[in-house]
Amino acid sequence: MDTSVRVFDDGAWISVGGDRAVGVADVWRLDAACCDCDRSDVLVEAFEKARREDSAVEARTVGRCLDCGASGRVGWVRVGRVGADGFAVAEQPERVE
Repeated sequence: MDTSVRVFDDGAWISVGGDRAVGVADVWRLDAACCDCDRSDVLVEAFEKARREDSAVEARTVGRCLDCGASGRVGWVRVGRVGADGFAVAEQPERVE
């Protein structure tokens, strides 16, 4: 059976299989996220889109760099995986774009 993945609650959550799985207000350490910083801590402010690519769950996000203060579209970030045991949140989200 295919597991649904979508943005929920006006961009506040990623829903996986109908359950809230990943929420905003987390801080992620990402390479070249929404600014020119090489690697920065990004406060996730909203999710724009969500998708499932094979077993990976990815989200297109909007965030703010905590190092320089820039904000903008972060791009696709791998936030977890769907496996035989259900959804597992990534320990550290990984940028895939």
